[in-house]
Amino acid sequence: MARNPCDLRILLLAAAAAFIYIQLRLFTTQSHYADRLAQAEKSENQCTSELRSLIDQVSTQQEKIVALEEMKIRQDEERVHLKILIQDLEKRSVQTLVNNDVVPVAAVVVMACNRPDYLQRTVESILKYQTSMASKFPLFISQDGTNGEVKKKALSYTQITYMQHVDLEPVRTERPGELTAYYKIANHYKWALDELFIKHNFARVIILEDDMEIAPDFFDYFEAAANLLDNDKTIMAVSSWNDNGQKQFVYDPKALYRSDFFPGLGWMLTKSIWIELSPKWPKAYWDDWVRLKEVHRDRQFIRPEVCRTYNFGEHGSSMGQFFKQYLEPIKLNDVHIKWNSEDLSYLREDKFLIQFGKDVSSATPLNGSDAVLKAHNMDADVKIQYNDQGDFERIARQFGIFEEWKDGIPRTAYKGVVVFRYKSSPRRIYLVGPDSLGQLGV
Repeated sequence: MARNPCDLRILLLAAAAAFIYIQLRLFTTQSHYADRLAQAEKSENQCTSELRSLIDQVSTQQEKIVALEEMKIRQDEERVHLKILIQDLEKRSVQTLVNNDVVPVAAVVVMACNRPDYLQRTVESILKYQTSMASKFPLFISQDGTNGEVKKKALSYTQITYMQHVDLEPVRTERPGELTAYYKIANHYKWALDELFIKHNFARVIILEDDMEIAPDFFDYFEAAANLLDNDKTIMAVSSWNDNGQKQFVYDPKALYRSDFFPGLGWMLTKSIWIELSPKWPKAYWDDWVRLKEVHRDRQFIRPEVCRTYNFGEHGSSMGQFFKQYLEPIKLNDVHIKWNSEDLSYLREDKFLIQFGKDVSSATPLNGSDAVLKAHNMDADVKIQYNDQGDFERIARQFGIFEEWKDGIPRTAYKGVVVFRYKSSPRRIYLVGPDSLGQLGV
């Protein structure tokens, strides 16, 4: 049976539509995959570019590492060469300075860093009085760091041995916000004292800083004190400093005291004491560490009434703390005491304890909130008792002396007693702690 031509046209149209639809779907699919392929190629190109960039960065870093390693090798070689030169210089300088016929009393080291003008003022003050006894007190300058002006200034003094401490390791503080200077200072002190006591084998060392002037009898004082330090093991160190040594609080240039508080600022210690301290030396704040009871262990320090050093260092690591109030008014002794003719046996622990106890006991006691006012109107030695740190600070503030304590001990105190002169007169003011009389056996 023959098909109708109309039916055939419909079938052809349907087939054509189906073909067109299939072609459209194929084109859409091909376009979609073409887009995805193009995107993939783009991503691949981007990855390749980033990979190349990363490879370039790694290559650059490797080149920098190689360059740094080469620089470190050169620096190490330079340090070894510099160390050999310094050791040779030290050896020749020490041989020149130390007279083989004279046993030195003590090496004197000036700790310096980056203040050439201060260093010059200090050294000129020292040389003014040291030249006549150079063989007894060989001089050293120990520089921390590489400041060129300080090194040039130090090397200009042919009669002084130069030492240089160079530490390239970065400073790591134990607490955030701390000044790295205190860590560098402590590290420098340990290095310098190890050099002088262990390498050069000095029996005693006097430590000065690059912002100090000395008194005319500075060296006589330490020479006389050396015997005391050697023979009395209850004395840890001898200092030339009195924290309450301002003009209005001193009178007698011959008066010396024992103190439970480490004064510092121009002090002498022995090799045996350093051998004890060196292995446990702190990373920072070395002076406050020495003031800890667990460190000085009931040993005392000798201090003068009138200072044998004057600290002019308004600008330094402590940023002028206390300078105007406490340091600038210090009286530097200007009388030449013949200390080797003085009998210092009264400073032995047993004798000093008894005599100091008697002096405190015989002073007139003043009580009440107006005790300080009463002290101004007295003509004799007086004693005022304080009950605790806050009470001490209140009384000290009224007189104008140092208020600060360290590890439970007021500055300059002996058995809790702080003594000072009244308005540059022979009169003494004793500030007495709650347990002081018992400790003094009074």
